[in-house]
Amino acid sequence: MTRTVYVNGEYLPETEAKVSIFDRGFLMADAVYEVTSVIGGKLIDFAGHKARLERSLSELEMVSPVTMDELLAIHRELIAKNDLDEGGIYLQITRGAGTDRDFVWPDPEEVSGGIVLFTFAKPLLNSKVMDEGIKVISVEDLRWARRDIKTTQLLYPSMAKMKAKKAGCSDAWLVKDGFVTEGYANNAYIVKDGTIITRQLSTDILHGITRAAILRFAKEAQIKIEERPFTIAEAQAADEAFVTSATGFSQPVIEIDGATVADGKPGPIAKRLREIYVEEMLKTAI
Repeated sequence: MTRTVYVNGEYLPETEAKVSIFDRGFLMADAVYEVTSVIGGKLIDFAGHKARLERSLSELEMVSPVTMDELLAIHRELIAKNDLDEGGIYLQITRGAGTDRDFVWPDPEEVSGGIVLFTFAKPLLNSKVMDEGIKVISVEDLRWARRDIKTTQLLYPSMAKMKAKKAGCSDAWLVKDGFVTEGYANNAYIVKDGTIITRQLSTDILHGITRAAILRFAKEAQIKIEERPFTIAEAQAADEAFVTSATGFSQPVIEIDGATVADGKPGPIAKRLREIYVEEMLKTAI
């Protein structure tokens, strides 16, 4: 079935979707993005993704070509047009297309930003990963220094993912100065003696929307949280480990660089947090 996508003000069949060759998102990764989960035809934590999108745009002095209310309407229309029950919506906003390739930003009053959205179907609630867990490898973190901005500069994370795949693993944890920053497309955590340990917010990591919700629910469940860096060796010796992301929720990690975490089975805290997350997020889905 051909999906209906949204490109610069138009709903189009995906086979007819086009962007300018001068679009700065295409030429320079001068773009930001968000991925919002959909369950039961409803958006999960749209307010959180909207807030982070606005922050990313502000940090890059970029202007959205649509209002946030219009953006919500576009999301809902795509869900309806594609009869999407479970999966997600990818959104990308670029600085737009000037008359030629140039390192100087075009004036936003003269050049409107570009915008693209498309849906994808994916099972989220019934996940085999939660039963088996994932294996990760560590990779040196060589990304640019503003990882807190959700840009489309994803070449290095893609390289890290390919290294993991070649090693027979699902994920790569990025390491800077001996400490884990985050996964290639998620936030990373370990659990030791009942305490969740995860790196504190800074420009070193993405300020995960799912991360914020998971930590909030953990506090409400009276689970101790320690926000600080941790090493790969510390993670290998942990009682459990997991990652969080918009479409993965809370996924247990059972092996790190070939070393089995605890008994090699998904831990109870990661599982419980996923259950709480899904239950609470469905209450506020729109």
